Amino acid sequence: MNPRAILIGAPGAGKTTVGEILARDLGCAFADSDQLVEAENGQSVADIFVNLGEPFFRQCESNAITQALSGFDGVLSLGGGAVMDMNTAKELTASGSPIFWLEVSSSVAFRRAGLSAPRPLLVGNVRANLVSLLETRTPIYEKLATHRIDANTYDPQQIAQQISDLLTNGVPC
Repeated sequence: MNPRAILIGAPGAGKTTVGEILARDLGCAFADSDQLVEAENGQSVADIFVNLGEPFFRQCESNAITQALSGFDGVLSLGGGAVMDMNTAKELTASGSPIFWLEVSSSVAFRRAGLSAPRPLLVGNVRANLVSLLETRTPIYEKLATHRIDANTYDPQQIAQQISDLLTNGVPC
């Protein structure tokens, strides 16, 4: 049992929003790796970063994704940095699940994620930090993705429909 779809991309790409819509449209469950980590630890991602550190968070994130890849058959949305873990990247590829990269420019990601939610790795100069994250992560998103989705100009419902069409070859579930 593998995820029907895995969503990857930068903070602000819309992975959680699109994932929730997609799961509803496909009639399956939705899971977000950040939410899985929060549920397991009883605190927000931001609090985990502050109280326990990024290495602890990344280990929890990796564990949550490993479990989801082998026991979850819905739509799985990953935190933006999850793909940076080499073991997670290998597991994603080996899962055989379609991986959708929601690609956004730094300006769109900044507008969506910049100041709207607590994002530990974007503290300080949000725009510069986001540009740096994108420079580092984009080649990995590109390598892992089985499908590249332009998330710059389409709304979440349109993006979910594009992914649904790719999953079902345009045939309603």
